[in-house]
Amino acid sequence: MGGIGNKLREARTRWKLSLREVEERSSQLAAQWQNPAYRISASWLDRVEREDRGLSATKLIVLAVIYGLTAEQMIALCPASGLTPGHELNQISAPNATLLLSSGPLEQHAKHWLPDTFLTDTLPDTTTLLPSGQGILPSHYRRGVIGQRDRMLEPMIRGGSIVLIDTQKRAVASRKEWTHEFDRPIYFLITRVGYVSGFCELDKDAEWLTLVPHPLSYETSKRWKYRKEIEVIGTVAGVLMRRTV
Repeated sequence: MGGIGNKLREARTRWKLSLREVEERSSQLAAQWQNPAYRISASWLDRVEREDRGLSATKLIVLAVIYGLTAEQMIALCPASGLTPGHELNQISAPNATLLLSSGPLEQHAKHWLPDTFLTDTLPDTTTLLPSGQGILPSHYRRGVIGQRDRMLEPMIRGGSIVLIDTQKRAVASRKEWTHEFDRPIYFLITRVGYVSGFCELDKDAEWLTLVPHPLSYETSKRWKYRKEIEVIGTVAGVLMRRTV
């Protein structure tokens, strides 16, 4: 993907404007807005297009007006990020205040993670690992759905919740690695008869794996031969949970 200079050149070319014509139009805007800072010289714009030089918000506003760019197209001029989508970039663009979303980029981002059908989709009876697909997340992440009959982690995680699974983190943590239930790792596992999810414990010989229920759950612990009857698919990295059914 080209830099900002190349994108600006493409926008100017689409309008069939020469560098000199852009300079003339910017001069007219500077006079109309009574601010010489809005004037753009042909030589300066040529250097920006060739060398991907940075430009101020003032200059970007003028070029957006001349090229007829929308707010979304102006944002698209920003350089591509080398950050992994869904990680550092999301932290940079996240608000500090709690917001009620109605429109805009944040609303679209929220719809990606919380689709409109989330509350109306039919819930599976059993815990399910969803097929992997192309998305913005790295390939080692998978998604699963906690089944209505899987109540090991109720009320903390209810049936119908969507979980994001990091398949690179499969080691069962020792008791020293967590301090309370919200800090305790949650695992997504596969047995000979299906998928399960919950807290896990290994015996000292790592021979038996015990699936441990939440303290407030009515379920009881279950035990399997580790790596013979049960395997860890990954650690739950995120949860999207229904509060109502």
